[in-house]
Amino acid sequence: MKLKPLDDRIAVKRLESEETSQGGVFLPDTAKEKPQQGKVIAVGGGKILDSGERTTMTLKKGDRILFGKYSGTDIKLEGDEYVIMRESDVLAVITGETKVGKIKKTNK
Repeated sequence: MKLKPLDDRIAVKRLESEETSQGGVFLPDTAKEKPQQGKVIAVGGGKILDSGERTTMTLKKGDRILFGKYSGTDIKLEGDEYVIMRESDVLAVITGETKVGKIKKTNK
């Protein structure tokens, strides 16, 4: 399958979330939140400016990213699920080996 997002959009494959909670309890699919971490599988050519020039994309295929919970549009192609979103919906690029979990708020 070939997928080519248009303009400043990217195609992302969500990275699977953990099967168990921090306490070791198995989480069924209905209890899991959608992962907010993914891998870029395709990028568009860049946004076309009013001047007619095309911007360059910051992200590239293979980047691991973090994105908002409600970012993008979920699609299913040939049995695989993807998210199509604008590059500006990406919150961060993950570098190195990290494990991303929920962030706890502290009252200070």
